[in-house]
Amino acid sequence: MFERLRAAINAALEAATPPPDIRDLAGQMRQAVIEMKVAVGRMREGLASTEQQLAAERRQLDDAERRGRLAQGIGDGETVEVAQRFAGKHRERVEVLTRKLEAQRAELTLAERETAEMTEQLRALERGHPAGGRDSTSGARAELDLEGELLQAQVDRAARDAAAEEQLQALKKKMGK
Repeated sequence: MFERLRAAINAALEAATPPPDIRDLAGQMRQAVIEMKVAVGRMREGLASTEQQLAAERRQLDDAERRGRLAQGIGDGETVEVAQRFAGKHRERVEVLTRKLEAQRAELTLAERETAEMTEQLRALERGHPAGGRDSTSGARAELDLEGELLQAQVDRAARDAAAEEQLQALKKKMGK
């Protein structure tokens, strides 16, 4: 009997749960969009920094290769060897930074697309046409809140009554009646 009442209470609660407050949802979405835009800005800064690092490494690679060619032209084998080692290190850094730059560009493109989608969803929600199609007015919302509170009070009372009945039955059993 108690389980049937619990199931009825749960069903009533699920049916009476009001839709989320559109203003709260819009506020949360607005905050998420702001955070996403900040993240996109940081990604752009990181991308610019990587571009600068790559340009510097390319200049150093060019310098090392030029020095190696000049040293080879004058027959300085030791300087040629040193220049080749430095050129190899700079070449490796250029390769790594190039891959890093490609990954950052792809990540930035993805983040910009997600930000645009989130911004559009927020605009639709603020216009009163959320993606789920629910439209809420403040009068209907207040009415749902009041009905929800009344239903919750009824459910709470039924739960208390059921708990009291269960305790009574347990006491009767214990006393042998």
